[in-house]
Amino acid sequence: MNVDSVPTLTWVLVALAVLALAALVTFVVLRLRRRGAAPLPPSSSGTGAGSGREGDGEGAVGTLPRPGGPGDGATVEPATPQFQVPETVGSRLVRLRSRLARSGALGQALLSVLGRDHLDEAAWEELEETLLQADLGIDPTTALLAELRTRIRVDGTKDPVAIREVLRELLLAQVDPSMDRTIASAPVLGADGEPHPATILMVGVNGTGKTTTVGKLARLLVAEDKDVVLGAADTFRAAAADQLATWGARVGVDVVRSEKDGADPASVAHDAVEAGFRSGADVVIIDTAGRLQNKAGLMDELGKIVRVASRPAPIAESLLVLDATTGQNGLRQARVFAEVAHLTGIVLTKLDGSAKGGIVVAVQRELGIPVKLVGLGEGPDDLAPFDPESFVDALLG
Repeated sequence: MNVDSVPTLTWVLVALAVLALAALVTFVVLRLRRRGAAPLPPSSSGTGAGSGREGDGEGAVGTLPRPGGPGDGATVEPATPQFQVPETVGSRLVRLRSRLARSGALGQALLSVLGRDHLDEAAWEELEETLLQADLGIDPTTALLAELRTRIRVDGTKDPVAIREVLRELLLAQVDPSMDRTIASAPVLGADGEPHPATILMVGVNGTGKTTTVGKLARLLVAEDKDVVLGAADTFRAAAADQLATWGARVGVDVVRSEKDGADPASVAHDAVEAGFRSGADVVIIDTAGRLQNKAGLMDELGKIVRVASRPAPIAESLLVLDATTGQNGLRQARVFAEVAHLTGIVLTKLDGSAKGGIVVAVQRELGIPVKLVGLGEGPDDLAPFDPESFVDALLG
């Protein structure tokens, strides 16, 4: 070997060693940053950096001591500093209107009958059957068809376009656009005279997608620049608390959960409300166990959660999550929950099959409370405020 080449070879080896060390350090840093961030379905609006809000957490992901109170060792799981940017409300509405419009099976069935040259009794019976199969309910169906027959006879029209406009007007009246469908997210004055976060209680039976809906609602509120705390009061399923922690981590939201399975759900609800108050959050969303409406013990437990969560300040919203495809069974569920949880609104999931869209009218008429949110897909941002006009237009294609 040439002696003059030895210094050059030494420098080459030193440079390679430095590059290898730099690559190793970069790999370790990335692994530490990603620890604890389980993936959600990809958001249609992509991911982005944190909002920089207080409480987003800049340290290592772990658990913080619970805020105090009589809970069963509840802890706050801080949000990861890297989280997704939720889709805006306006963008959701545009996309969800498009989805509803593509599935207007009810409207197609109605208009195919109303477009005939002559509407005999057989045609009217067919219309009645179509509306009943869409879960509109007997009384709303009877009222709508009676008014439609009168309008057609008085106007003397056979024009399908004109008849469609009359049907749209009558359906819209049944959905009732005058109902207040806003989600209460403003601070509530507490018994101590201080402003407290708006508490939203989520209830429903097993299989309706309640925990997932809680996560999606958190994303919706974060998109409206609200500071949110989640309470994992479904203590019978460890997977439910883990699932909620994943949703919260991806939008920079802290989750209060118990350290042990089977803990008292009311205690976790208490700790979540207290944590929200101490951190200055805008909203606290409490997820409860999916329960069968005919199980007296479970419903009594829900009543206890309601009493405990409402002690510091009145509960702002009590939302029942219903599967839109359950039809009249969903109405039976709604009646029992209304007695226990003092419902203020309905969240309808799986409404993408709008052939069953009549359930919107039926449940509102039964309970006298509005459908406030609808879910139309599996994506993390497939939850949007319910808009009556867009819904009726989608039904009619």
